[in-house]
Amino acid sequence: MGSVPAAAILDVDGTLVDTNYQHALAWYRAFRRHEIVLPVWRIHRSVGMGGDQLVSYLCGERVERELGDDIRAAEGECYGELIDEVEPMEDAAKLIAELKRRKLVVVLASSAKAEEVERYVDMLGARELADGWTTSADVDATKPEPDLVGVALEKAGLGDDAAGAALMVGDSVWDCEAAKRIGVATVGLLTGGFSESELREAGARAVFESVTELHGRLGELPVLGDC
Repeated sequence: MGSVPAAAILDVDGTLVDTNYQHALAWYRAFRRHEIVLPVWRIHRSVGMGGDQLVSYLCGERVERELGDDIRAAEGECYGELIDEVEPMEDAAKLIAELKRRKLVVVLASSAKAEEVERYVDMLGARELADGWTTSADVDATKPEPDLVGVALEKAGLGDDAAGAALMVGDSVWDCEAAKRIGVATVGLLTGGFSESELREAGARAVFESVTELHGRLGELPVLGDC
């Protein structure tokens, strides 16, 4: 890696904080308000994709044009009713602290609303630990588009040409695909409900069951070998 500092880009929802199932239920309720009833399992499979992508992915461009903004607004309201149930993943704060101890630049990569991200940062005790974080306001297009990963690289002090010095940790195929498009290696976690084979097919170099397992096996990751 030469003189380029190694950086860890950590997805937040479903990776550091346990939000995926609350989001799936919130989207279900939001669609239902507009007389669109989708199986919750299908919605869950799209969680991790940004809201700007999710409506058309599940329901097509016509629904996006006619109802997209209204459905997203409803999802925000529904999720707000569930957010008090959200807890950090076990050992998430320890993972951030250990990455910093190993002299990595740590950026939390989220496309959630700013107020939600701020809540998660405090929940994780990461305000003084992380080197930066992203929100939905930072990008025009969310995952699986690579924009969010690109912004995280910038916040880590790296350009696209140094993407090989960074490692992303995520829980969904959308994380893996977004990182792959910009040349960042990804480690997948099973906490998002995707299988190991799905995460690897989407580009994950390694897959761990949980944050706890990843924390205990950090030394096995090539990008951390010299840290």
